Amino acid sequence: MTLDLIARYYDVIHSNFEDDWPMWEMLAQGIDGPILEVGCGTGRLLVLLAQAGHTIMGIDASRVALDAAQAKINATRLADYVTIHQTDMRNFDLPHKDFVLALLTLNTFMHNHTINDQLATLQAIHRHLQPAGQLVIDLFYPDPTLLAEADGRLYFEGELIDKSTGRTVQWYWRHEIDLEHQLRHLVYVLDEIDGEGLVRRTQLPFSLRFVYRYEMELLLRAGGFTVDTIYGSYELEPFHSHSPRMIFVARKA
Repeated sequence: MTLDLIARYYDVIHSNFEDDWPMWEMLAQGIDGPILEVGCGTGRLLVLLAQAGHTIMGIDASRVALDAAQAKINATRLADYVTIHQTDMRNFDLPHKDFVLALLTLNTFMHNHTINDQLATLQAIHRHLQPAGQLVIDLFYPDPTLLAEADGRLYFEGELIDKSTGRTVQWYWRHEIDLEHQLRHLVYVLDEIDGEGLVRRTQLPFSLRFVYRYEMELLLRAGGFTVDTIYGSYELEPFHSHSPRMIFVARKA
């Protein structure tokens, strides 16, 4: 299963990624009540938010990802603050429906490839929020310049260390754009080098459906939300035509 394979390498790829944490820490300040992370993956933000004193629940479709998240929760002794569930973000039904804040981080929402999937996810979140509860969605901004460069070329991203094995991993990636369906097709290529210099190559193909600003505003409205703010970066700068991100802060209507 592709999601499980991505989960296997997620922590390797994101081992040094902390760009978004100050933003999430700031947006969660003053939140008095439980937080829901939709598509929590291996628990990168679950642990950080719990360590900051928040009670949080994470959901994800990948069992491999959740097992990794549970190991982090156990290692940091945060079981009183964090719970996880394996479920699909499009149709989840949790025992608690009193969350004050829901998060979709780092392009998670873009794994919904159809309008029906997008709306189903937003409606499922809506059902689990308190009245006037907040939703924050962090999205890739489809800058036309970047889209024009997506021609399938292979890029070298960097050399990483897999902490679970101690092996060096060289990370490459390529992408192509399907403008008709607003899909960005990506392939991560990971070359894992063992102690004898032998290379094991793993390819992780996946697709993300990008959305534009007003399209996302309409989706949120149709899903029962009103948009409070749109930020353009993890520094919470105002959104503009060349922003690197689209970060929607919305509220349950």
